[in-house]
Amino acid sequence: MYAISLGDDGAELRPLEPWHAEEFLAHLDRGREFIGQHIPFGAKATDVDSARELLQSYADKRAADTGSLHGLWLEGKLVGGVLFLHFDAERGTCEVGCWLEPAGAGRGLVTRAMRVLIDWAVDVRGIHRVEWQASSANEPSINVARRLGMARDGVLRQSYPYRGVRQDLEVWSVLAPEWREARARAAHNDH
Repeated sequence: MYAISLGDDGAELRPLEPWHAEEFLAHLDRGREFIGQHIPFGAKATDVDSARELLQSYADKRAADTGSLHGLWLEGKLVGGVLFLHFDAERGTCEVGCWLEPAGAGRGLVTRAMRVLIDWAVDVRGIHRVEWQASSANEPSINVARRLGMARDGVLRQSYPYRGVRQDLEVWSVLAPEWREARARAAHNDH
């Protein structure tokens, strides 16, 4: 229906909806081991029906204005996505996240897509605090938070078990005034 270009490499940000279930499942199957290194995203989506259920859960969140899912397509192929895990317009807070299959990694797709999401959250919806959580072991995710200009709020030590190991959870955030200031600085430096 619509797509937002993320640059001249054929990357696009598009809605990821229940009717994409078969494509979404194929993408998860290609990237399951890679995606699952640090997060359980999509682990329960093992057939078309369960993939559709996951997509429907985020369609329901979008309808309730509490979250949403957005796919990343590279040259017409779904390779990952970004999401609002939680979205609370009343409190002015949200949590963002991402996932990728190997074909989408190392291209700056998540950083580019996340800029679109954060711009929208801050400028259109009036979100004040955008939060990013990641396992301390998930260096690519931590690096995205850094590239987005987020500050590390802290580490929740051994916060949760994943694959039999208790994980340290890092909490990163950017506040609306910081986001706008960094964006203005970047625009100024481009001229």
